[in-house]
Amino acid sequence: MRELPAAKVYQLLEPGPVVLLATARDGHANVMAMSWHMMVEFEPPLIGCVVSSANHSFAALRTTRECVIAVPAVELAEKVVGVGNCSGREVDKFTRFGLTRASAERVAAPLLTDCFANLECRVAETRLVNRYNLFVVEVVKAWTDPAQKHPRTIHHHGYGKFVVDGETIELKSKMP
Repeated sequence: MRELPAAKVYQLLEPGPVVLLATARDGHANVMAMSWHMMVEFEPPLIGCVVSSANHSFAALRTTRECVIAVPAVELAEKVVGVGNCSGREVDKFTRFGLTRASAERVAAPLLTDCFANLECRVAETRLVNRYNLFVVEVVKAWTDPAQKHPRTIHHHGYGKFVVDGETIELKSKMP
């Protein structure tokens, strides 16, 4: 074993696929890339999301208490990274990266129709926002694109490195 710098631990424990988090505030929609999220509960589906207070989306999420979490497939990887490398304070990311929007049913934030899944969410818990920038959101409506049969997600491993999910294995499980 060799010592690993503490600042690199996050590369070992990436929590899931990179997603796009869309918000809308005062008639202005924005989107950001997000890697730090986790399932908190299954029924109702609750997701913990870390959104830096430095991000333009932070204020919108805190104020409106709603968002859309869109799950892109690997085909959108370059656009996702582009979204993550600029600020909605300075640019309309939907236009710059050619992302297609549609109206959501239960929240003001837009769906991203290029993604294979969209989760309309409302903030359920904010007690950890001031200390850790951690919002807990409840999925109030979920959508999938049936045309995207076997989407492969991207997973951030730090410093511009990503892993694409691939082979699926099935093992006996007690879960239904």
